[in-house]
Amino acid sequence: MTGRSGILAYGAYIPRRRLQRAAIHSMNSWFAPALGGLAKGEKAISGWDEDSITMAVEAARDCLSGLDRASVDAIALASTTFPFADRQNAGIAKEALNLRDDIRSLDFGGSLRAGVSALADALAGDTTKLCLASDRRKARPGSEAEMQIGDAAAGILVGQGDVIASCLGSHSETIDFVDHFRATGEDFDYHWESRWIRDEGYVAILGETVKSALRGFDVEPKAIDHSVIAVPARRAPETICKIARLSPDSVSDPLVSTVGDAGTAHPLLMLAAALEKAKPGEKILLAGFGQGVEVLLFETTDKLLELSDRKGVAGHLAEREADENYGRYLFHRGLLEMERGMRAEADEKQPGSVLARNRKEVLGLVGGKCTKTGAVQFPKSVISVAQNERAANTLEDYCFAERPAAIVSHTSDMLTYSPNPPCHYGMIDFEGGGRMTVEFVDANVDEVTVGREVRMVFRIKAEDELRNFTRYFWKAAIVR
Repeated sequence: MTGRSGILAYGAYIPRRRLQRAAIHSMNSWFAPALGGLAKGEKAISGWDEDSITMAVEAARDCLSGLDRASVDAIALASTTFPFADRQNAGIAKEALNLRDDIRSLDFGGSLRAGVSALADALAGDTTKLCLASDRRKARPGSEAEMQIGDAAAGILVGQGDVIASCLGSHSETIDFVDHFRATGEDFDYHWESRWIRDEGYVAILGETVKSALRGFDVEPKAIDHSVIAVPARRAPETICKIARLSPDSVSDPLVSTVGDAGTAHPLLMLAAALEKAKPGEKILLAGFGQGVEVLLFETTDKLLELSDRKGVAGHLAEREADENYGRYLFHRGLLEMERGMRAEADEKQPGSVLARNRKEVLGLVGGKCTKTGAVQFPKSVISVAQNERAANTLEDYCFAERPAAIVSHTSDMLTYSPNPPCHYGMIDFEGGGRMTVEFVDANVDEVTVGREVRMVFRIKAEDELRNFTRYFWKAAIVR
């Protein structure tokens, strides 16, 4: 496949907290001492109120930074850890991003290469499509997978026109090679022996597919400047590059020691990192593996230099907090049962009718602005809050999600139930007007102070455990 379609922008999200692998091994070494060889570096871990949707929204916001969201015609979300089996997950992300209603939305799953498959599908079309990939996987305590997997998300905006990277070719192969699997309803993957996966899967299948793809693209292997081979096995990318005759200097950082294997998000995360480092006129090869192989070839353009600043992979890697609290990690993953007390027993039911009527407010943080007085408010109402003015039916939609805010008042509560105590909450003022009470997240006690700048983030508000329904809303994160 060749054509004018290409990449318009990219973005990423890596949770701030990084669990030290040595802390995992310290707790489990009595049972699995052989995992000491993997107890190096750290892995990104999301909070209790994050999942594959909330992380994808953050990656999308980074990707769309400085761009007109009205230009997005379609949204795709790839994951193997969707919160909902029968509710479109991409549709929730669309609402949180406050995109147009008349766009197409799709979920991609079933394989760790789903993110690259979604990207390939978007490049085959002629519309502007936002491709997101995100995973928050579970692993059994004391397993090799627990050491390897991490949480992250990535977003790639695809379209035509002023692309920062043109797509030169696409190649797909589907082979039911079962290196691991997870049956419907199960929490954990079942993995086969790692050496067999490396030799028969990564090296034989992936290596030969990349080699044949390059022949089909009619591109010399040595012409590739960045080889994005998204597999977690040590030295496997170098071996694959040797088979395909790619330059060893082109191998991209697999991010395993700093992020971990982020599942469906990992190939697009590595692609975003490659685009951060690339110069105009360079070729980037992307390969995704999972019951087959997806290979894409890009060439960067001069427009890469004009792309507006974004946090990207480098920014998220720099903004980190080392974490050694393995017990908290297990609790937030649902792998350790704690006594939560009576305050955690409240019914968290969210009626579908209420959510439907207020979807823009709840999911998109859309309030109102009075066209007569200019007063802004959340939530939107028939009567304006403007003082000394009997204005009614004068409010138009006004989105608060991307507006900076500052803390007006706050408290840190150890009595109310929170999966990550204390519960920080208080009042914030938005730049340009508007005020609301919110929870503060990703914050230490000494960081929640009056006047501190915050930004709004889309998170899980609560879990309705009786009906297995996830409630979402917006919270305020400390700006560092």
